[in-house]
Amino acid sequence: MPSAKTRKPLHLNAFLMSTGHHEASWRLPESPAEAGSDIEHYKNLARIAERGRLDSLFLADSPVLMGDPGRRPAAKLEPTVLLTALAGATEHIGLIATASTSYNEPYNLARRFASLDHVSGGRAGWNIVTTAGADAARNFGLDDTPLHRERYRRAAEFVEVSTKLWDSWADDAVVADKESGVHALAERVRAIGHRGEFFRVDGPLNVQRPPQGYPLLVQAGSSEDGKDFAARYAEAVFTAQQTLEEGTAFYKDVKARAVALGRDPDGIKILPGIVPVIGDTEAEARELDAELDRLIVPEYAKLQLALRLKIAPDDLDLDAELPEDIPTEDEIEGAKSRYTLIVELARREHLTVRQLIGRLGGGRGHRTFAGTAEQVADTIEHWYDSGAADGFNIMPAVLPSGLEVFVDRVVPILQERGLFRTEYTGATLRDHYGLPRPANRLFDEIDPAAAHTGIGLAAAGAR
Repeated sequence: MPSAKTRKPLHLNAFLMSTGHHEASWRLPESPAEAGSDIEHYKNLARIAERGRLDSLFLADSPVLMGDPGRRPAAKLEPTVLLTALAGATEHIGLIATASTSYNEPYNLARRFASLDHVSGGRAGWNIVTTAGADAARNFGLDDTPLHRERYRRAAEFVEVSTKLWDSWADDAVVADKESGVHALAERVRAIGHRGEFFRVDGPLNVQRPPQGYPLLVQAGSSEDGKDFAARYAEAVFTAQQTLEEGTAFYKDVKARAVALGRDPDGIKILPGIVPVIGDTEAEARELDAELDRLIVPEYAKLQLALRLKIAPDDLDLDAELPEDIPTEDEIEGAKSRYTLIVELARREHLTVRQLIGRLGGGRGHRTFAGTAEQVADTIEHWYDSGAADGFNIMPAVLPSGLEVFVDRVVPILQERGLFRTEYTGATLRDHYGLPRPANRLFDEIDPAAAHTGIGLAAAGAR
């Protein structure tokens, strides 16, 4: 085990989702009925997470109604709007929003994230995702979604355009010289003139360069294309890993891909998701977990599983294992890595469909761990010291209680072990993650040793 002196800081992120990540959490008596659209609920969660000195808040999103609203809460506020409100309710914690490159345009999205970074004083992050599924496509006048590889090509160009737009203002462009009547130096604001496969964007952006240079760039895909994309662009990767062996392999793989592209492996943080269910004793924690599982509506969950596996619901028997004849990952167009994780979990542990539904109900494929606060801290430390994680995406099964118990009982243990900060020491999200502010590749001389190696070198060479 590394000594406290040689350990790098552990990173903890709070993944917020209405009443909690367990699909039956809304059925508990204490769960707020309108949590998904209740700003006061989210302000409370943000303040709890900040009290625990967590690095950031994270909001997932999709440009389509997810699931059956008759069965569980499905409404959610647009994340950059919600995080702008939370910026005013907090002082230090980072604010990461998911936004799709499939159904946005670079200019508008770059402007939104630059605005959030300015409003929050440099605390914004962008979780970059592609979006699959005909239901989402039909919301944007399309019959179906583009193929997986095409979505990632569009995503790569989208990020390149966005970073160019953030760079279209030099950091010293605004002089606000009232005596001379010069507000900004025109030569320090530059059009980008982008012409690519998917986008034609002139620029410049109508917002000054963000305080962080770029918002923190986050990615959450674990397919082969997703790992390649993460290695080139991401500074933090949210991932689902069920076992330590899988987590270690993923960690080494993504870091090696980043090194092959000339990046510092410490410049990309790997953050698996964990759903902690915490009790005073292990037995109490397991009973809390079982209580939530008993509230799952199995027929609804079976329908969702069938949709995920691209098979008919009638092909699933609740009390039998998954059928042998199901699609391969190559036949799946959306969420390839999550599909494989679910199938491998079911096969490895010989789970019935009913048991698999229970395992997925807490975190949709993320690792669920029921135990005492000490045991949760132990498993976080073990994964961290084993080279499977730089930190964790904390996904409380129930909110706000699950976040409160993690902050009040697990975080102090991690602090006592020298694993986690006791106070914020920086002002920006990049400070929290120990990441540099990227050079402006339109105005600065790019030093390969100092540039933001993911975007800076790749794009600087393409100018």
